[in-house]
Amino acid sequence: MKLTANGVTKEFEPGMLFADAAEAFQSLYPHQILLAKIGSNYAELHKKIPEQNCEVEFICADNSIGHLTYQRSAIFLMLKSFYRVCKDVPDFSVIVDYTLGGGFYCYLHGEIKVSAELLQKVKSTMAEYVAQKLPIMKRSVPTDEAIKLFKSFGMKSKEHLFRYRMTSRVNIYSLGNFQDYFYGYMVKDTSYIRHYDLIPYGDGFVFMLPTMKDPEHVAPFVPLNKLYEVQKESSIWAESIGVSSVGFLNDMIVRGETDELILMQEAIFEKHIGNIATDIMKKNRRIVMIAGPSSSGKTTFSKRLSIHLQALGMRPHAISVDNYFKPRSEAPRDENGNYNFESIDCVDLEQFNADMVNLLHGETVQIPRYNFFTGLREYKGDFLTMQDNDILVIEGIHCLNNKMSYALPDDSKFRIYISALTQINVDSHNRIPTTDDRLLRRMVRDNRTRGYSARDTIAMWKNVRIGEEKYIFPYQESADVMVNSSMIYELPVLKIFAAPLLFQIQPDEPEYQEAKRLLKFLDYFLPISPELIPKNSIVREFIGGSCLDVG
Repeated sequence: MKLTANGVTKEFEPGMLFADAAEAFQSLYPHQILLAKIGSNYAELHKKIPEQNCEVEFICADNSIGHLTYQRSAIFLMLKSFYRVCKDVPDFSVIVDYTLGGGFYCYLHGEIKVSAELLQKVKSTMAEYVAQKLPIMKRSVPTDEAIKLFKSFGMKSKEHLFRYRMTSRVNIYSLGNFQDYFYGYMVKDTSYIRHYDLIPYGDGFVFMLPTMKDPEHVAPFVPLNKLYEVQKESSIWAESIGVSSVGFLNDMIVRGETDELILMQEAIFEKHIGNIATDIMKKNRRIVMIAGPSSSGKTTFSKRLSIHLQALGMRPHAISVDNYFKPRSEAPRDENGNYNFESIDCVDLEQFNADMVNLLHGETVQIPRYNFFTGLREYKGDFLTMQDNDILVIEGIHCLNNKMSYALPDDSKFRIYISALTQINVDSHNRIPTTDDRLLRRMVRDNRTRGYSARDTIAMWKNVRIGEEKYIFPYQESADVMVNSSMIYELPVLKIFAAPLLFQIQPDEPEYQEAKRLLKFLDYFLPISPELIPKNSIVREFIGGSCLDVG
């Protein structure tokens, strides 16, 4: 039979594995091959090649699916090594919690503490397994058997997760006698996992892995202390109310405790906003600058913060940086010749700074409005003069970049970074990427307000993420305060709106695999009725029905 890859055709005997074909085609690829793809279907390398002539696309770690495959496999190897090194530690477990500084923040349960010596032992054990080329095996078992298996392992998060699975069978991965569940593909054996590091940090450690841009090297760890504290606070709260993973969230939904959960989350968020407003007043700041990545809920947050500021006797005035965009004809373009609206060079920085300085000096300024249909700024008599108790609440993705407000004195500014930092995970070893939460938020909102399809949103998401990495994330640690806008109950609500949109994407469309992945992810959640969501909730910015003017 003939197999074609990268325009080259080779012949293979029937019954051969994709791993054999990957070896034959490896010289055509700049990075190690991890998966195969025929049509719209992916295959792990231990699978047999179909006995027919076909075209195959081999997947490396510079591809998003390949990158996730490497990460998932490396986590599996790390867990096996930890459980071997700590096999005599009572009640031992490893929790893979969230991304931090280019890696995964993890911590340990049991009578043991993280130390450089412990991490070195684990790294040495991982290196042993890599050299041994241990096969990563997959088998399908009945769901009831999987529940019993993980109960016997003491993996409660997985036991609870599978109680609500509608599928009759579950895939279990094995590395020797170590078994675990992961949702997604794996590499063929441990020899593929050669690049990693373990760095002690905070109360745990960071598991560093290569990026998609550079699959063969692990970048140095960059501490993000403010982000760590916010993530830690959210995780501790979720664990304190017994909702650290999806299975336990489903437990609360089944018990009819959804109302209580929503009210608790909203109360925590409201208290946080109130504390920020009080801090702004005490520091006598005249300008609040709010930044964050796409679909973080910046608009709802700024509205709710303004209400708190009013309650303290101040008069907030909302200003969107978007209204200071240059004429569209002057906007910079990316390497493909398309307008790069994520760039700070889209903003008329000189005019923005001149207006804000004049306002601080008590002068009257006419605030522009940007017409996104004509691509021009317009002036329609929106005059503003600041009084003693007035305060500007400025929202825009570049607000933490000093270049944005170069002419404003630092002691006049209060900087806020907001993002949806998901505080629960699928289970203790399968994390929920914060980008998935924001992608689903945007998908639902853009369909409701702009008529975009789920396919449209997924197609543009890569460029959105590139802009965030370049223009937003590098400045997040400069914020005076960080805000986590993720609601612990929101994914079961978003599921109701997002799933029908995702099902519209067809198998022959490029976005199909991403849609399929998101649908499988959403399938873990039991739904929560949107009718239960308060009218001022940040979730309303995306599903609609907000009592605030958020579009």
